[in-house]
Amino acid sequence: MSNDRWQGVRFIAVGTTAAAVHWGVVRLAVEILGLAPLGANVVGWMIAFGVSFSGHRHWTFAATSGRDTAQSLWRFGLVSLGGFVLNELSYAVVLRMGGLRYDVALGLVLVGLAMVTFVVSRWWAFRPADPRPAAAARCRADAP
Repeated sequence: MSNDRWQGVRFIAVGTTAAAVHWGVVRLAVEILGLAPLGANVVGWMIAFGVSFSGHRHWTFAATSGRDTAQSLWRFGLVSLGGFVLNELSYAVVLRMGGLRYDVALGLVLVGLAMVTFVVSRWWAFRPADPRPAAAARCRADAP
């Protein structure tokens, strides 16, 4: 199995773990703390973000990321925040439509946005640093 396939498997494992944390925190926040589902969703995302970033930085994209942690963090933060905005809007629409329990609706929304997050994470947030500028500078320095 190629490294890219393993990367997909690792992404699914980390994403599933982060989604389970997100979903579990929302359930606890609603059932025990009495928060509204949309408010609990914010808390769930905040906690799951740490799980997701750590797993992706140190396992999913560790072999391909030439970026430092700070750069990956702000890039992944933007990806995650954008995904969360879509998550919250989608979740609000699904809740408003009715017919599904809040936890089932959240599960559907989380699964629906997972592929978008993978693609943007792989091709932007954790994309390897471009070695060409450094190579071009070395070539210019070696030129007569």
